[in-house]
Amino acid sequence: MAGKDDSSEGAPRPETDVVHLGRAPFEQHGFVNPPVYRGSTVLYPSLEALKTRKQPYTYGRRATPTTRALEDAIVHLEGGAATILTSSGLGAVSTAILAFVQAGDHILIVDSVYQPARSFADRMLKRLGVETTYYDPAIGAGVAKHFKPNTRLIIVESPGSQTFEMQDIPAIAAAAHAKDIWVIADNTWATPLYCKPLALGADVSIQAATKYIVGHADAMLGAVTANARAARLIDNAKEALGTCPGSEETYLGLRGLRTLDVRLERHQRSGVAVAEWLADRPEVDRVLHPALPNHPGHSLWKRDFTGSTGLFTIVLKPVPEKSLAAFLDGLKYFGMGYSWGGFESLVIPFDPTSYRTATKWTGPGPALRFHIGLEAVDDLIGDLAAGFSRMTTA
Repeated sequence: MAGKDDSSEGAPRPETDVVHLGRAPFEQHGFVNPPVYRGSTVLYPSLEALKTRKQPYTYGRRATPTTRALEDAIVHLEGGAATILTSSGLGAVSTAILAFVQAGDHILIVDSVYQPARSFADRMLKRLGVETTYYDPAIGAGVAKHFKPNTRLIIVESPGSQTFEMQDIPAIAAAAHAKDIWVIADNTWATPLYCKPLALGADVSIQAATKYIVGHADAMLGAVTANARAARLIDNAKEALGTCPGSEETYLGLRGLRTLDVRLERHQRSGVAVAEWLADRPEVDRVLHPALPNHPGHSLWKRDFTGSTGLFTIVLKPVPEKSLAAFLDGLKYFGMGYSWGGFESLVIPFDPTSYRTATKWTGPGPALRFHIGLEAVDDLIGDLAAGFSRMTTA
């Protein structure tokens, strides 16, 4: 697997950053964690201050010391110019898109995108007069063939949701910027510890911080980080849409951030181990995990990423529904539920056939997306082995 990216000499490494960023203990009476600021109204000491708004905080929706602490941490990790927080990952997607588009624009979205983002484009953006074209994730610089005079932005997601196609982000970004087209990247799978889309050429990096940043399946949160040329547009969208996260959720994001590095190391190690074990199972047709050498996008992952996480997919050989149910229903350590990135292992069956338009999904049997949590690998493998036995018996 890819190794960690060494920071420049003298600069702290990511595992140090996640512990210390966004903290100022001696501004908070020595307490090591920023307090939770709950509030809407912020008072001004004078009429002049009210008129000029020249003070750090002006209104609770705009910013609090709690939200600013997490924004400051994420913008540093992403290597951006500005970060805004939203109330969910989908909120991050929609806010980032609306920051750039207007009626009459055309946008390009990778065919393997997070499905709710696709629904937002097909429903809300279409109603607002924005046209969407979906493109093959493997197209690279060939994305230019889809450009129109009114193409405004491209959305990339590498690896793709559920099906884990890798994208050549630098090639796509170079083609886009040659035509003054913006590039938004969903960086939820890798987090800024294992990939930095802005350094690869994207203008905006978004995260469903609900996942690995919160890390405990107990809060909804999103983050949008922009480079210098996109920062003003992102900030304007935040103001116009009134987007902001809850105080408690922001605090849980800060708490999760402190252990992000050590959790990701465990997710990565365990995820690869379970994926390799599944690849040798006779019931499995193929494993879709970018860190495995036989993955079609492995070379891109190795070039652009410094690690992998706990989320991947397997495609089973043909199996009856009742046998699949026997496998899934009896699992002890894998819950069936949406989202991922928490401490717990999860699995969901899916079929992307109905929501792929630029590419065709093929698989001899059902597809299962796994999130490998923090449990012992041997226990997880034992649970899956018992599940395969039930499947065979059923």
